[in-house]
Order: sequence, then structure tokens, then C-alpha cells
Amino acid sequence: MTLTRVHEKGISMTVIIGVDPHKSTHTAVAIDRDEQPLARVQLVADRCQVQRLLAWVEPLGTQRTWAVESAAGLGKLLAQQLLASGEQVVDVPPTLAARVRLLGSTKAAKNDPNDALATAIAGLRHCGLRAVRVEDDTAVIRMVIDRYDDLVALRTQAACRLHVALRELIAGGAPRRLGAERAGKLLRSVRPQGAAGVERKRLALELLADVRRLDRDVATAKRRVSDAVTASGTSLLELHGVGPIVAGFILGHVGDPARFPTPARFASYNGTAPIEASSGPRSRHRLNPRGNRKLNHAFHLAAVTQVRHDTPGRVYYQRKIAEGKSKKEALRALKRRISDAVWRQLQVDIGRR
Repeated sequence: MTLTRVHEKGISMTVIIGVDPHKSTHTAVAIDRDEQPLARVQLVADRCQVQRLLAWVEPLGTQRTWAVESAAGLGKLLAQQLLASGEQVVDVPPTLAARVRLLGSTKAAKNDPNDALATAIAGLRHCGLRAVRVEDDTAVIRMVIDRYDDLVALRTQAACRLHVALRELIAGGAPRRLGAERAGKLLRSVRPQGAAGVERKRLALELLADVRRLDRDVATAKRRVSDAVTASGTSLLELHGVGPIVAGFILGHVGDPARFPTPARFASYNGTAPIEASSGPRSRHRLNPRGNRKLNHAFHLAAVTQVRHDTPGRVYYQRKIAEGKSKKEALRALKRRISDAVWRQLQVDIGRR
């Protein structure tokens, strides 16, 4: 552990400690309310990391807040360990810390101490930072829905490679929507010629085995998501087009819904609110490519489902088309409407706690 005492202050002040976490090391810088560095430490990331940090910060006083960069990512374990020790922790997005560092003309060099200092300043000055909480059922939903999403992506990749192999074995290839059973029947009918053909069929059979295995894994993950969403007692399932998978994406990626005080803030976060692109007297808006794309995809699934069935969402979609909107524009408008409905249901869930 490398320790540097930068500045001596009284122990009664409120201290902000910025932490720049890495896989093998963590760097922390403590500052006072005037952004003056008090102390700096760099330590190895191991099972004693929290005890060492607490021992280092103890002489600076008990009134302190830890600002951890990417507390939901690389700094998650450290942030949760600090919470378990009774510390107060806030999450500083890496983009915010980078902006603070670049705006500090004398501290713009990119290194761990400056990153930790910028994180501490962001934790001191930015009032909208998310307070890190002890992981609850939402964390479980996030883990199982991410696992389901990863498995679906792997299954899609394996199916695409199987399509390529079948195209090289069978004239015309295979149908676009290809299941494992159909692919197996097609492969059983193939009589390869030559060593290359034999090896190509062998590889196709291995890909088919991957698809079958991933089909089983996806089904298992889907059941786990459904169980976790049901156990949460959410009211999101009351919305048409929101099943266990869509609800899992919403609950897992929203986290604490109290951090979105208005439906507009929620829509901005999930990318269903258009971006203003006005200039001078001209007022215009454009498609929002930012926001949480997983949430945006979940709202897309719900919107498509509502359009396919006799629902108020379908009536709204058709009315927008009658007003001159394109199908894509009408669907985006419906997604914003669903975002507002989801926000209201999340507020209902908060009231039930």
C-alpha cells in the first residue's frame, strides 16, 4: 500500500473520498469542502482492501462520503464492501469524472491519482449522484436477465454459423427461421463429397449441438427470470405487452425507480424521449440514439406486441399514422406512451413497499 499525506486538516470536517478502482489496484484521494486534497493512497485489490482503506481514512474523521467511480461496474465489489462496513457511498459515472478532470486545467493529466481526485470533486459538487444501496431483489433480476440476454446472443450467433454451414452443404441453404429439429433433418439428408465436405458436415453437427444446448440454457434462464420477476411482486405484468422477460429488463436496468421523479426524466434515461435540436428561431427534435438501449428494446417489444393485438396502444398507433406519421414515427410515439405507463406502475410499486 502506497500512502501519501498531502495536507493536514482538523478531524471534524466532512471529507469526500474519491476512488478510482481497477482490477488489481485502487487509488483513493480525500478532499475537504474546498476541494483541497488531504491524503492519497494506492493499495492492492485483495480481501483486505476495505480494512486498509478504513484504517487509512480513520485519522481524517468520521464524517465522510465515498465517491466511487463506476460503482455499478468495476467498483461494484468495493462499493458493496464499504456499504457493509456502514459507510456512505455514491456512484460517479466515468464520463462525469472525465469531464471534471479535463476542466481542471492543472490536473488534466490522465493518471490514477488525478482520476481519483476528479471523482472526489464530482462527488462533492454534483447533487444528482446516485446513492449506492445494498443489493436487493433487483440485483438478482439484473443478473438473471443479463444471463438470459447473453445466452440469446450466443444462440443467435451459433444459429447464424449453422446457416452458413448449411448453405455450403445444401443448394439454397436452409429456411431463415431455423430450429434445431429442422436443421437436424437437413443434415441427416446430406451426403458430403470429399474430405472437405465430410469435415464441413462434422462442423455443422457441432454447431447444431451448440444450438440445442443453448436452447436448453435459454429455456432454463427464462424460467429463472420469470421466477425472479414473480417474486418481486411487481405490477408491471398488468400492462399489456409486458411479460416476465420485458419486466425483467425494466426492473433489472431501472434499479431504484425513485431516482426518476418525473416520467420525462425516465423517458430521457431510456431513450424514448426525442432530443431537441433547435437553433435560433427554428424548433425541431430528432431521434434519440442515446439512453439505456436495453430498456429501449424492452419498450420496443411491448409496443410491437400492443400493435399486433386489439389494445388501446394499437388504436393510438393507428391514430398517429392517420395524422401523417410514418410507421416508425408512430411506433416511437407509442414507445414513449408505454414509458410513461411503466413509470406510473413503478411509482405504484414504490407505494406498496
